[in-house]
Formats: sequence, structure tokens, C-alpha cells
Amino acid sequence: MKNILGIYGIICSVFLGFTANAQIKENEKIKLITLDPGHFHAALVQKTTLPDIAPDVYVYAPKGPDVKSHLDKIDAYNLRVIDPTHWSEIVYTGDDFFNKMIAEKKGNVVVMAGNNQKKTEYIKRSIDAGFNVLGDKPMAIDNQHFEMLKSAFAAAEKKKLVLYDIMTERYEITNTLQREFASLPEVFGELKKGTPQNPGVEMESVHYFYKSVSGSVLSRPAWFFDVKQQGEGLQDVGVHLIDLTQWECFPEKTIDYKKDIQFNSAKRWPSYVTLSQFKAITKLNGFPAYLKEYVVKDTILKVYANGSVNYKLFGTNIKLTVKWAYSAPPGSGDSQNSVLHGTKADLYIRQGETEKFTPVLYIEPANESTAYEKQLSENLKAIQGKYPGVKLKKQAKGWEVIIPDSYKDGHEAHFGRVTEKYLNYLREGDMPEWEVPNMIAKYYTTTTALALAKAKN
Repeated sequence: MKNILGIYGIICSVFLGFTANAQIKENEKIKLITLDPGHFHAALVQKTTLPDIAPDVYVYAPKGPDVKSHLDKIDAYNLRVIDPTHWSEIVYTGDDFFNKMIAEKKGNVVVMAGNNQKKTEYIKRSIDAGFNVLGDKPMAIDNQHFEMLKSAFAAAEKKKLVLYDIMTERYEITNTLQREFASLPEVFGELKKGTPQNPGVEMESVHYFYKSVSGSVLSRPAWFFDVKQQGEGLQDVGVHLIDLTQWECFPEKTIDYKKDIQFNSAKRWPSYVTLSQFKAITKLNGFPAYLKEYVVKDTILKVYANGSVNYKLFGTNIKLTVKWAYSAPPGSGDSQNSVLHGTKADLYIRQGETEKFTPVLYIEPANESTAYEKQLSENLKAIQGKYPGVKLKKQAKGWEVIIPDSYKDGHEAHFGRVTEKYLNYLREGDMPEWEVPNMIAKYYTTTTALALAKAKN
């Protein structure tokens, strides 16, 4: 009788979509649930077909333009001529969408990319209900949500669930190679500690409200411009910069946020969006009531989309800056520039007009010499072993890293690669020990920086 009950429990677990300990069985498909998709990143998770994922995807959301926009993007992926996907979206819309998702248990992984004011609570309640979660950044936008997120991670560990955020920038090849060259002592030396005035690490990300995604002009929801719902710039896009700093400069090193992080300063400042610009982005005729407190002179929206933090991680001074503007100059788009200062060389990623607005990695030695060039040439072989075709081109100061186009798959493709990594963690149960504490450290950094910046204001 005991064995029969055990077999019955296993069968029920498969049909419910997840097992008690959330381990995905060898031949079991991953069953996705998309929850309240208000950001286009939710669709990008499904831009490519992944064989481990079942074609039926369950969507739970309130009625409105957000879910329609999401489904339109999925339809476009299904109908494209080249490499079409074959998703079947099974949609439930209603005010009780979240409770409906919990009750029906149609899948084993919940994908979240939308309103960030609600997201942390969605994460915690989904984990409590036994779902794995793949969440878009940010997973917390202020101190209160950070405490809730910590609780979600603790619950996930207890239930053996996988909670993970979508860090696409690790798959941008220039960032990857910046990390690789920084790991070569003969080339880079050691990361400089720097000072608050001259940090050892500097990164700046510039984004634009008006942009194209998957070949179409992006229509954003009005709440995207409410920092109480979307979060401020450093607490949103800045998550990527903090993740890259941790991942590139201190690879596989576990961070204790209570003792390894110290803050120097933080600040925030607004971007201004005119009513006509707001209409072009949201397709609305006016500002909603919840944005009225940010409206200046009736026609200008004040959005605290910009921020910077100057802090220490393991004693290294770091400065990270996020900026937002309405639209990019012709021929350009979202950009990211960074530099890691080493005792033997600086590793720059630049994305300006000289680089035709595409990221380019440079190696600029402190003391250029024949001996250094020989060391660089020798160490390049190790890089080429991992990334065949990578070469160096001599510049007036140092070298440009020449990267074959085959590695430049683009930002949208990186969502598929993150999802593949996440699926591997689900299958193998081998997420590195440093990932969770470093995610917690990441959101501690962003949310504490916000509190400091507001206190300064």
C-alpha cells in the first residue's frame, strides 16, 4: 500500500507540473508560466525555441494593453519566416489571475518581467507556493522589497527551488573578454583599489525611452515612468553594472553584503519627458493621475531615471552610473562604457562614435614595451583556446581586441542563453554557491544606494 501511494504521489507531481523538491525529472519538459508580463523582456525569453521547454505556455495577467503587447510579440515570433517558434499561449485574464495561477499549478517555472512594485511580492508568494522563478531585473527596488527578496531566497533554499535573475550582460562578448583578460596577471596585473575620486572600476550605462525591439518601435506602459512602480535608473539598469562588477572583478568569489560592501556616496537626478514624447512612447493622450505629482508646467514629466553610486567592494573603489534620455542619436542606441584599472594595463570597453556605436574592447598598458607585448601575445593563446578567432590590432596606445562577428549575437539573443543556463541549473541542481549570496549583495547595493541618494537630496 505504501509503494502504491508513493507511485501515486509521483504521478500527481508530474501532472501538477512540479515535484515537492522542485527537481525536474530527466525526461520531463519545463513548463513555463508567464505572470503579468508588462515588460518586453518576458517575451524575449521565448524569442528562440529551446527543446527543454514545452510549447504550451500558460499566461496569467490582468486584462489590458500589457498582456496584449506580450502576446503580439509571441505571435510575431511564431509567424516570422526565418526560424519561427511554435508557442501555444494559454491565457487567463482576470482580477484573480495570481490566485488562479497558484490554484491551477500548470507549470514549474514562473517567468516574471513587469511592474517592479509588485514583482518582489509575486516572487515570494510563487516560491511559497512551490514554483521555481526566473525573474527579470530588478527583483527589488527599495529597502522594503530587498528584505522581502531575502526572505524569498531563504524559502527557495528550504524548498530546493531555483530563484534566478536574468543577467544578459554576462553574454555580451566584450564583457566576457574583459573578464577573461582581467584574469591574466601577466597582462592585467592586479585590480587597483583606487580611491573614491579615481576608482579602480568605472562603468556607465546610457538607455533611451524611445527605441525599437524585435524590429518594431517599443510601446511602453505609462507606469514605466513612475519610479514607484518601475524603480529608479540605478535600481533597474544599474543591476547589470553591479552584476558585471562582481562577476568580472571577483569571479566565483562569494560576497557577504554585511561586511564586504562599504558606501562612499550616491546621487540621483531626473530626466524630463515632454507630453508629446510621452504620447509617442505610450500611445496615451495624457499623463495618468498617478504621474501628476511628477508633472512640471502641465506638459513636462520629471522622471528620476538617473543615478550613480560610489562604493567599495572588497576594498576596491567602484563608480557606477546610469543615465536615461528620450531617444538615441542617429545610428546609435543604448550604450555601455567601462574600464577596469589594473596595475599593468587598463581594460576599456568603449561604444562611441569612433566605435560606430558598437562595443569595442581595448587593452592599454601602463608601460608599453617589447617584453609586455611578448607576454600579451603568449597569453592571447589561452583566450583563443576558448574563443577561436579573437585577435589583437595595434593602436596608438595599446591594442584593440578584434572579435569575430560570430560571437556578436546581440542583446535579444542573450535572453535565450540566460534561459538555457537557468534550465541547466534546474536539471542538474548545480548552481554555483556564490550565485545566491551575490544576487543578494547586488540588490543590497542598489537599494542602499537609493536610500543614501534620497537622504542626500
